[in-house]
Amino acid sequence: MKSLKRILQYVFPRYWKQAVLNFLFVGLSVISGLFSFTMVIPFLQVLFNESITQPELVPFDWTIDSISAIFNYHLVQIIIDYGKVSALFYISVFVLIAIFLKTFFWFASKLVMVNMRYGIVRDLRNKLYNKITHLSLDFYSDERKGDVISRMTNDVNEVEASVLKSLEIIFKDPATLIMSLAVLIYMSPTLTIFVLIMLPISGGIVGRIGSSLRRKSTEVQSRLGSLLALIEETLGGLRIIKSFNAHDRVFAHFGGENQLFIRASKKMMRRRELATPLSEFLGSLILIIVLWFGGRLVLAGKGDLTSAQLIGYLVIFSQMISPAKQFIDAWYAIQKGLASSDRIDEILNAKITIQDCANPKPISEFKSEIEYRNVSFKYTNDLVLKNVSLTIKKGQTIALVGQSGSGKSTMVDLLPRFYDVTDGQILVDGTDIRELKITDLRQLMGIVGQESILFNDSIYNNISFGVKETTMEQVEQAAKIANAHDFIMETPEGYQSNIGDRGGKLSGGQRQRLSIARAILANPPIMILDEATSALDTESEKLVQESLNRLMQNRTSIVIAHRLSTVVNADMICVLQDGEIIERGTHAELLALGGQYKKLHDIQSFA
Repeated sequence: MKSLKRILQYVFPRYWKQAVLNFLFVGLSVISGLFSFTMVIPFLQVLFNESITQPELVPFDWTIDSISAIFNYHLVQIIIDYGKVSALFYISVFVLIAIFLKTFFWFASKLVMVNMRYGIVRDLRNKLYNKITHLSLDFYSDERKGDVISRMTNDVNEVEASVLKSLEIIFKDPATLIMSLAVLIYMSPTLTIFVLIMLPISGGIVGRIGSSLRRKSTEVQSRLGSLLALIEETLGGLRIIKSFNAHDRVFAHFGGENQLFIRASKKMMRRRELATPLSEFLGSLILIIVLWFGGRLVLAGKGDLTSAQLIGYLVIFSQMISPAKQFIDAWYAIQKGLASSDRIDEILNAKITIQDCANPKPISEFKSEIEYRNVSFKYTNDLVLKNVSLTIKKGQTIALVGQSGSGKSTMVDLLPRFYDVTDGQILVDGTDIRELKITDLRQLMGIVGQESILFNDSIYNNISFGVKETTMEQVEQAAKIANAHDFIMETPEGYQSNIGDRGGKLSGGQRQRLSIARAILANPPIMILDEATSALDTESEKLVQESLNRLMQNRTSIVIAHRLSTVVNADMICVLQDGEIIERGTHAELLALGGQYKKLHDIQSFA
């Protein structure tokens, strides 16, 4: 029951009206179907020449006895007035009308399900997408992107199927089984008690197989996530794979992962495919046993059924077999869907470590200074930053230099709260950034990194990304300042040209200048430049550096640089080593100091 409740969380409360409507249509369909099957009894009585006593015409009432008596009265009247052949014709017409109503209401219930089904899929994917964009960056250090994609696609599809099957379990199948059982109890309590003894036995067999299916389904979805993650990594690293002739190696790795996925899938499908033949065999076995037991009662004259009524009883009972089989199939689907639901819930229930405090303070402008006050930080165990203190005045350009792994990028990642400090504080205008509204804080900053993060969209949309109510004139002006306008106009469609996946149709320098244009258009008071020219050739570096110089004008800038020639004019240069600031000062002061900065400078000058 708890498992079913978890699946139905996707239905309620938003789609309860559709669920109720579905239940109504299913109920009407079941009632119409039972009516058509009960017509078999008078049909057989007429056909076998069994006597039909003329009942009294009773007043109409919503009871089985009243409806049955009224129908039998008119049926006997038709036999008396027109003969048995005409009576058979009228019964056939009644059956046809009942079957039409059954199929009509069943179709109506399916139409309601279509809207509910795809509405659930839409809502679930929206929730997942919203969550993955709000989760902190540290979440993805332990997750593979391909696996996250798998959860948003395959796992959502499995949950969709499970929701549909769950509604059938709750509404259609129980309604059919309960109403059919009520009719069977009315017809023969003795035989129905025997049936009720048999059903739990088959249910226990099915339950054991269903629990094993859930475990196998979890393994299959996990294997599929690993497979998609490997595909995503391969597409992102095709240049390296080709340049190192590593095709055979990556193919062998993929083949191994694919084999593990297929092996797990086959184990799961063997159990799933067992559902239909097993349920069919168990249903047929129970039907034969009921036929044998009921036949003995009729032949011995001990039962409460005639031969025609026994056949009618068996016809109605046979209609319970199909819902029971579907119940079993639905149970298997739910077990598989629960495995996917577990994987989806891992994302939906993941804790967002970076979020606003209870009453965040708004901030709309940067007024005076940024202060790192005794800041320490670690990703897992070892400290990456150790008791760092630094004050950056408004309008200053501060450069962070040092060896790789010294903590430069980590230091600037803490400022927009991509991560939170382990110890200490970072303050903007005297306020701890953890007390500020995150969206307001990040609105103050523009970031240009070593890798240009662009999207498979037009140049215009990439430059105006995240900036509301922009005009073409503003975009063009930003591009001109970033030295990007000329090459943009040389593309086939100008600013409407698509730049491909991650800007793959552009050179590295062109991608970087688009990133700078995007930052210029946003016009933030604080700029973070993380080795923005380190991956460029000399000519591209010159163009990009010109753009960066324009970008930093009248702004507070934090620049991370390996090439010391790009930061000689900084107001202050901080040298980091093993997570600590070991030297600070201007270019001239640090050279005169003759410390680590001087060594780095001499090495680059010699090179």
